[in-house]
Amino acid sequence: MPETAAWADKWSHLLLAAEWLTDLVFPPLCWCCDRVDVRSCQDCLRALQAAPLQMTARRADKLDREAATGPHEGKLRSAVHALKYTGYKELADPLAERLIHALRWLDWSFDIILPVPLHSERLRERGYNQSELLAERVAVALSMYCATDFVARVRKTEQQAQRSPAERKSNVEGAFEVVADVAGLRILLVDDVVTSGETLNECASVLRKHGAAAVFGIAVSRGGQS
Repeated sequence: MPETAAWADKWSHLLLAAEWLTDLVFPPLCWCCDRVDVRSCQDCLRALQAAPLQMTARRADKLDREAATGPHEGKLRSAVHALKYTGYKELADPLAERLIHALRWLDWSFDIILPVPLHSERLRERGYNQSELLAERVAVALSMYCATDFVARVRKTEQQAQRSPAERKSNVEGAFEVVADVAGLRILLVDDVVTSGETLNECASVLRKHGAAAVFGIAVSRGGQS
């Protein structure tokens, strides 16, 4: 065996050993019920998949239509939180399924799918953009293109959830920049959770300024409006 191949084989075994030791000291926990030794127990996964769609579609200022698949509570809230903050990227699959079913029911007409972007600093901290994971899966299911580099978040914003409506609006003003040609496109924006809708609305605003023909927004869950 060549020296480089032998070293790669040894490194692979070392990584497996390190993962085994990590699981031994810090065993995985279910994202919802904290059951030990499983990241997603069958009971919690079935309950998430069984959660009915509770569609709330509406018009927004700069969006043609905006919708969420259910309220930000219970298993749905736990799953969104685990995907977003604690690295349970596998939950993108069942959550994206909700978006896919919702979009087929809504029957919106769009040309391209865009995830709401993260600021580069937050992307480095988290290691991934949860909205991008969702958007990519939706795009595959609908045989459409997911454009991950058409819009950039050029200003780091704070979390929206605990802010007043006025604070939410000012928090995201000027946060996005269009970096590709979107003229004439009908665009679907994908996010994990929507509260007042200001993030989707601000994103839609800059897309319209650059000539987007229509902008729709969809999220997995909807939080409180107060």
